[in-house]
Amino acid sequence: MSKIQLGVIFGGASSEHEVSCVSAASVISNLSEDKYDIYKIGITREGRWYYFTSDLGKLPTGEWEKDASLVPCSILPDSAVHGMVVLGEKPEFIRLDCVFPVLHGKNGEDGTIQGLFELAGIPYVGCGVFASSASMDKAYTKIVAESIGVTQAKYLTFRKFDFDKDPESFYAAAEEKLGYPIFVKPANAGSSVGISKAKTREGLVEAIALAFVHDRKIVLEEAVVGRELETAVLGNEELEVAVVGEVLAADEFYSYDAKYSNADSKTVIPAENLSKEKSDEIRETARRIFTALDGRGFSRVDFFLRASDNAVVFNEINTIPGFTSISMYPKLFAACGVSYGELCDRLVACALEEHAKN
Repeated sequence: MSKIQLGVIFGGASSEHEVSCVSAASVISNLSEDKYDIYKIGITREGRWYYFTSDLGKLPTGEWEKDASLVPCSILPDSAVHGMVVLGEKPEFIRLDCVFPVLHGKNGEDGTIQGLFELAGIPYVGCGVFASSASMDKAYTKIVAESIGVTQAKYLTFRKFDFDKDPESFYAAAEEKLGYPIFVKPANAGSSVGISKAKTREGLVEAIALAFVHDRKIVLEEAVVGRELETAVLGNEELEVAVVGEVLAADEFYSYDAKYSNADSKTVIPAENLSKEKSDEIRETARRIFTALDGRGFSRVDFFLRASDNAVVFNEINTIPGFTSISMYPKLFAACGVSYGELCDRLVACALEEHAKN
């Protein structure tokens, strides 16, 4: 049986560049060399594409960007090529059977690069263009969740163009509808980048200014007091939903620093003292949201269990969740008996299966 020619793409012009490189190193190290010929494709913060053939250990440290092995490359939208061109002294065309984008955040998780794969006719791991885009944009995710009757925090959406005309009216609207504390988020940013918790008008002004640095559209949410719970979805049509895990954040919320830099943050898998009824409700709600967004491949879905009434409250969905050694998605499936390597194999199989239908 011939090996699968698999391109793994990492880095990216995103605020989550570093995490992507760590995730990619984990993915590649768990892919069997007996099953795959792996082509490592790195994208710099500036958006330059390179074919990288050196030591995998250089990915997490960022050293790969200065490696002598780098050769400019690109995935071509021409479906006849069905792969990448390496732009050395003489261009080399390499056919790819599948692409695994290990890209978090903007330009990787938001449907943009998925559109390139569609044009190129290359099967790819993860959600399609619409699901990626709608899941990345927190405002549209909420609209979809609302349409199927899923409980979520009260929210408002501000666009910078409108906000700049009369900031005071927007501050007042947020205070009236949401009350303090208020979470302020860029609509399109991942891994808690640009998110703040405002407790006063002064804090709200600062939080909104920060969020607008990352996006021209922001989402404000009422603070939900309760447990932070997560589950994971795998599959295209026949879906497998993992056990529910709990995040015990070292910070006031699960910020970027709390996720990746603070050793005091912990995850508990499966979540303790969670009734079967609530666990089933969370898992079924995750399935409904994933399906409503036309998801395929995989996603991690995050919830709160509200302390005041024990209600399951949807928070967000991540279509290319972290794949580092401490990331929840692979750990949730590991608790279901699916090893990291098997998980990667199943994701590639989902991509090939989905492409075969079209």
